[in-house]
Amino acid sequence: MIHAVLIFNTSGIPRLTKFYTPLHQSSQTVVQKIFSLISVRPAGLCNFLDAPELEAFLGPKDDSNERWRIVYRNYATLYFVFVVDGAESELGILDLIQVFVEALDRSFENVCELDLVFHFDEVHHILAEIIQGGLVLETNVEEINTSVKSALKARKDSFVSSHPLALGSGGPRNGGLQTHLNWLTDRLTGVSGR
Repeated sequence: MIHAVLIFNTSGIPRLTKFYTPLHQSSQTVVQKIFSLISVRPAGLCNFLDAPELEAFLGPKDDSNERWRIVYRNYATLYFVFVVDGAESELGILDLIQVFVEALDRSFENVCELDLVFHFDEVHHILAEIIQGGLVLETNVEEINTSVKSALKARKDSFVSSHPLALGSGGPRNGGLQTHLNWLTDRLTGVSGR
């Protein structure tokens, strides 16, 4: 099971934190502990490690032989970190991180840290398309992208229908919806069809 998904920059500032199991301490403490574990690792080492230190934060595992595992990838200035248990394959989680990054790239066209800061709601939506309750739902980037685009279109349509005077809504560029403001603007400028 996936117990947490974290994204933080190389300074340890969290940009996304999603926990699927209850915490025994604050999320900031968990992020700081995980950052301290992976930031000191040289680039040549593998991208997963056992982390018995996390038992104080996430609780002990039922099986005494099983440990918490951290699986991470470093992309430019961001660390994408998954905290998993022994039921998950480390290589499978590395692939899942790649799927998550590709989905973010498709939504933001070369995702960067500022996209995560200013569009955190969309980042959480993309993550929710991939993982729910600590279980993987979808790994096909095309399906994830289609779902995110349809949700974005529904959000925009909802905004247009609930804000008919909003600038930029309506007119020939936006599906032919004519708002009161566009009608008045057309009348004043003499653009309307006679």
